Amino acid sequence: MSSLTATAPTLLAEPDWLARRSAHEARVRAWTDPHQARAALGEKHPVYDFLFSYYAFRPAWLRRWHPGPDVILAGTAAQDFLHEPEYRAVAGGITLDPAALPPHRRAFVTWLRDLLAAMQVRPAFFGCYGLHEWAMVYRQTPEEVRHNQYPLRFAPAELAAIVEAAPVTCTHFDAFRFFTAPARPLNNLQPTRATSAQHEQRGCLHANMDLYKWAFKLAPFTPSELIADCFALARDIRETDMRASPYDLRALGFPPIAIETPAGRAEYEQHQRIFATRGEPLRARLLALCDRLLQ
Repeated sequence: MSSLTATAPTLLAEPDWLARRSAHEARVRAWTDPHQARAALGEKHPVYDFLFSYYAFRPAWLRRWHPGPDVILAGTAAQDFLHEPEYRAVAGGITLDPAALPPHRRAFVTWLRDLLAAMQVRPAFFGCYGLHEWAMVYRQTPEEVRHNQYPLRFAPAELAAIVEAAPVTCTHFDAFRFFTAPARPLNNLQPTRATSAQHEQRGCLHANMDLYKWAFKLAPFTPSELIADCFALARDIRETDMRASPYDLRALGFPPIAIETPAGRAEYEQHQRIFATRGEPLRARLLALCDRLLQ
């Protein structure tokens, strides 16, 4: 475990932390308000809804602001935080108490810390070219296709030929598990839930999207600005992920990344490398948070 120790707490005056809370809520409402408006109308978005359906963190939870450990919130308004069991009153105000982390969550933080640390040193792989989305519709009928309200860019036989012609090298179990049954043997890895941590690597779009999942699973101890930073990365990755998919989403403003061509594969890899770079400081911040909670 890291030798990091708890830092001296930072005292935030009420106007300061209220301003941070307002800024956070304004930032995330740009994402949550359109989603909730669509949901009220019964409308679905094949790109952005994923961030609220697959990642089961409610919009209200995303809007809720938490300062993170080692911060004391001054002022009478801070008393509202005492409704949550992880907060306690101290001299000067209200603060999160890492000691309130129950044993089962401590075990999870230990596991997550080991996963994130392994990913920091494991070589990144940039040769998958987004074929996971293609493998999820491989040899399906039109009725079986998940987003069948939008056309595919190729007829089923052409799409199958593209999948079969390229090596399928998905390292992420939570993508692999949605492959169609005929597509699974085509993958050069056969990850399982039990072995998923052995394959997770920084070049994978979904592994970098999952930084958002790990951030909210540590809530309320995660500073909400970090959760929002991870969400912003996940949102950008999701756009690229679906642009590189076999779906034709140009009607929604998403031009395809034609990974069936050399130019498209090069474009996809460029995005992968950018996202891997953006994920590094977020992963480091999550590692530091895990170390703090495990002291």
